[in-house]
Amino acid sequence: MTIDLEQHRRTINLAQGEVSLVDVGEGPAALFVHGVFMNAHLWRHVIDRAAADRRCLAVDLPAHGQTRLPDGADMSLSAQADLLASLCDALGLDKVDLVGNDTGGAVCQVFAARNPRRLRTLTLTNCDAHDNLPPANFQQAVDLAAKGELAPVIRQLAADPDLARSEIGLGAGYEHADRLSDGDVGLFMNPVGSTDEAAHKLESYINALDVADLLGAEEGLRALEVPTIIIWGTGDQFFELSWAHWLRDLIPGAYEVVEVAGAKLFFPDERAAELLDALQRHWREHPSANAAAV
Repeated sequence: MTIDLEQHRRTINLAQGEVSLVDVGEGPAALFVHGVFMNAHLWRHVIDRAAADRRCLAVDLPAHGQTRLPDGADMSLSAQADLLASLCDALGLDKVDLVGNDTGGAVCQVFAARNPRRLRTLTLTNCDAHDNLPPANFQQAVDLAAKGELAPVIRQLAADPDLARSEIGLGAGYEHADRLSDGDVGLFMNPVGSTDEAAHKLESYINALDVADLLGAEEGLRALEVPTIIIWGTGDQFFELSWAHWLRDLIPGAYEVVEVAGAKLFFPDERAAELLDALQRHWREHPSANAAAV
C-alpha cells in the first residue's frame, strides 16, 4: 500500500518561519531535500519503501510546497542550509542520513560542509556542483526571474497540466512526464503557481541562488570524511554525468558513482526503485555510521 504523505505532514515553527515537512517511519532519521519547482512529494515512492526502516523526513524548501517564510526572507543556499540545521535542532535530530536532488543537492553540500558531525551518511543525486549554478539549460529561467518575468510563466504552468508536463515544465526533468496524473502535477505546481504571490516568491527564490555559496562550501567538502554515494541519472540535460565524478573526486568520503541509465533529473520520483537499491545498500554498508537511531 502506498503511503499518503499528506497524512504525515507537519509544520515546525522556526525563527526563519513555518517549515512544512513529511515525517513518517521509525528508526535512523533520513532527511530528503528537493529542488526548484518540486516539494516533498518528489520523494513519495522512495519513502514508501524506506519508511520500513528509516524515519523519513522530506522538507518543503522556502517558496515551495507548504513552507511559509516572511516576505523578504533570505532564501540563499547558505540560509537554506541554516534552515535545515534549525529544523534538525527543533526535531531533536543528532545525526541524519542526508539525501539531496537538484537545488536540494546544492543545499545539502553547503549543509554538509558546515555540519559534518550532523551526518551519518550523504547521498547526492543529480544536482548543482562547483560553478554549474545555474546549469546552462536553466539559464533562461534565471534570466526571466531576474527581470521579474518568470512569474507569469509559472502561473501558466500551474493552470494547465498539459503545459506543465511539456518540455518547458516538468517534462524537462522527467523521462515520462505524460505518466504524471493531473493530481501529481497539481501537487507540484499549485504551491508555486496557483497565486501571483506564490509565483513571485519562487522568482525571489531563484534570484537568491548564488554560485558563490556553493563554491564557498568546497573547502569543507574537501575535508568531508562522511560516507558519501553519488547516484546519477545519465539522461539529465541539466547535470551531466561528469559532475557526479567531479563530486566523487572532491569529497574524501565519496566512494562510488552509481549510474542510472537514461534517467533524468527527477528520477527519484519515477525511478525510485533503482535509487533505493543503491541508497539502502549505502546505508547497510556503513553500520557503524548508522549506529545512532535518532
